[in-house]
Amino acid sequence: MNICMAGLDHSLAPIALRERMSFTSAGVVELNQKIAKSPDCSGVVLLSTCNRTELYLSLPDGQSADPGAWLCEAAGVSGAEFTDAFVIRRGTDCARHLMEVACGLCSQILGEDQILTQVKTAVTLARQAGSADGVLETLFRTAAACGKTARSGGRISGVPTSVAHRAVEVLREQMGELAGKSALVIGNGEMGRLSASLLREAGCQVTVTLRSYHHGQTVVPAGCEVVPYEARYEAMEGMDLLLSATTSPHYTVNLAAFAALARPPRMLVDLAIPRDIQPELAQQAGVTLLNVDHLRRQDVVDANAMKRVQAAVEEYLERFLQWNTYRESLPAQEELKQALRQRMRAYLEAGMDAEEAMELTVEKTVELIAGGLNDTLPAHAIRECAARIRQHTRA
Repeated sequence: MNICMAGLDHSLAPIALRERMSFTSAGVVELNQKIAKSPDCSGVVLLSTCNRTELYLSLPDGQSADPGAWLCEAAGVSGAEFTDAFVIRRGTDCARHLMEVACGLCSQILGEDQILTQVKTAVTLARQAGSADGVLETLFRTAAACGKTARSGGRISGVPTSVAHRAVEVLREQMGELAGKSALVIGNGEMGRLSASLLREAGCQVTVTLRSYHHGQTVVPAGCEVVPYEARYEAMEGMDLLLSATTSPHYTVNLAAFAALARPPRMLVDLAIPRDIQPELAQQAGVTLLNVDHLRRQDVVDANAMKRVQAAVEEYLERFLQWNTYRESLPAQEELKQALRQRMRAYLEAGMDAEEAMELTVEKTVELIAGGLNDTLPAHAIRECAARIRQHTRA
């Protein structure tokens, strides 16, 4: 199994590095296609979220690669800047890590739900790019099944279950009761809608922005007012808090326009990578600017739930490894079939009748296999093979 990955995540890389390795869906497809063009590569899947960027490679037998260097080259950035931030994993360690990621064990918010969808999306985008081979397809599909199973028996820890939940929790800690406060949410994607809904549930008067060319294609959370994205600065006037969560490559809130406001919000939350809110706004008098790195918390872990999730990781990892072992054995199986056909043909050409040739072929084959594998094929395994053959014969 010749797979490897390079990972860059919140545990080692500061937000300034992570945002330089954050890609839109279109960017992920483009990079998948670019990297997959290498003759030394069989498959590519790029997983890019707000807190991690991980490149998974499937390589031909005998080939090796530095997946971090490949990603930096494809993205057009200097690899030297990311040397200490990338973690390289190969083989079984690579596969186990993806299972853990899908279960939320590696997330900033332990056990978060969004990562499971993001794992599924990663392989979907690779499929769209034509870069996912059978090995990575199966690995990601198995990881997604593992993540679903891990969540079926309850959560590893209590709330929050997402960055948006944690953001609302921190806002309560910083601002006290949120009921009656006014909030502007920039962004109507999944994270923006979830944030707006949670703020509304907390009692905030919430206004969300919509880009003019997206009208008719979006869902506005219940109870929220709407303003055009282009009017966002006017809408900020007098607001208690501002939260931005878009996939824009540019700032949605810049220093100059914000500083010109007469009554700007004093609490700002930036849930985007790359960042939506110009970082220098944190230096404005009376302004508090939080980003995703400010949302870390010490999780209270349910020990029994953690054991169950870890057991799921090992179970699905073993499933993948068994599948891969069988896949790798297929050429050898074909060689064995060809050898049996040749032996049978030789007996027939020597003048034996069909039944005698078949009997001798079976006898010699079993003796040769058992003798050649006597150190690795114990008697109970041979009996199991015989039982399976009888079972399939009856069927």
